[in-house]
Amino acid sequence: MSSSWIFEGMEVLEREDEPLSFEERLQAAAEPLLSWFRKHARVLPWREDPTPYHVWISEIMLQQTRVEAVKDYYRRFLEALPDIRSLAEVPEERLLKLWEGLGYYNRARNLKKAAAIAVSSYGGELPASYEELLLLPGIGSYTAGAIASIAYGIPEPAVDGNVLRVVSRLLAAREDILKQSVKRQMEELLRAVMPKDEAGSFNQALMEIGAMVCVPNGAPHCGECPLRGLCLARRGGLTEEIPVKTPKKARVIEERTVFAVRRKGQVLLHKRPEKGLLAGLYELPGTPGYLELSEALDWLGVEAGQVELMEALPDAKHIFSHVEWRMRGYYILLREGTETKEGFFADRESARETYALPGAFKAYAKYLFES
Repeated sequence: MSSSWIFEGMEVLEREDEPLSFEERLQAAAEPLLSWFRKHARVLPWREDPTPYHVWISEIMLQQTRVEAVKDYYRRFLEALPDIRSLAEVPEERLLKLWEGLGYYNRARNLKKAAAIAVSSYGGELPASYEELLLLPGIGSYTAGAIASIAYGIPEPAVDGNVLRVVSRLLAAREDILKQSVKRQMEELLRAVMPKDEAGSFNQALMEIGAMVCVPNGAPHCGECPLRGLCLARRGGLTEEIPVKTPKKARVIEERTVFAVRRKGQVLLHKRPEKGLLAGLYELPGTPGYLELSEALDWLGVEAGQVELMEALPDAKHIFSHVEWRMRGYYILLREGTETKEGFFADRESARETYALPGAFKAYAKYLFES
């Protein structure tokens, strides 16, 4: 059985005495996948007009972020920056404000860097070449494959976590999917079998199956899967064991004290160092470790007589990839004209519109901006 498959409905049947090779199994998956995708693909704003720019922005936003959460960010971003030239020219603070809430702010900075290269070297367009896309800041093999295949119709794979999971289960592959060598092997397998005239749909179908059917959390919905007859993990009862992932290292726990400080019509902000966690972003002032109320005033450099109101806020936490902040917060209202030794005061309303505050401070920022 090499190129003609036996179908029952959308399901490919396999003879017990002639099992398919990995390549044949992936080839056999193409038509059921594409048929399923034509019927079940979600309506998403970036699919309405899949230009290279639209595909690029959506794929970068979708990294580490749920699809439903991205929709509004995507629309707002494109309203403000409708093309590559506007992205290349936008001031960084405006860019980061548009990105506020998506996290991983270096992704936004790399968008701007890559846009500048596209303007200077490619006439304000993304290059129609997988190899050249890979040379742009912030674009790896997955994003390059998505842009190349979806926007340009170039038959290159786009292998993300969803695709790794689907293909691993389909082939009952037990290699660690977090290893780059395994990802590269899977890219080569898919590159060899993907339909040349429907590369973008093929890639999107694999992603969609992984997001909606062969899901990342909980049991896969095998009864709804067009690949159920081909899937070796399903056949062997291995869907709970595959894919294989190296266990993540335990996060480092860091205790912090955070200050939500107001002065008449103003809020206290601080700019983080240009390197390290949340590099170059604005934040609410804070310090490692837990401070008591009396220590908090000393740290800010103000006296009790300069304070109109000071109260403890509920504890909060924020989880980064490898670090977890456990925060103690204080709300402090200072008398007009009081200065601090930490941070700078910004007009409350303009600060709300201008400065991007990372999601780590969401629990405390509301005391500055929502009251």
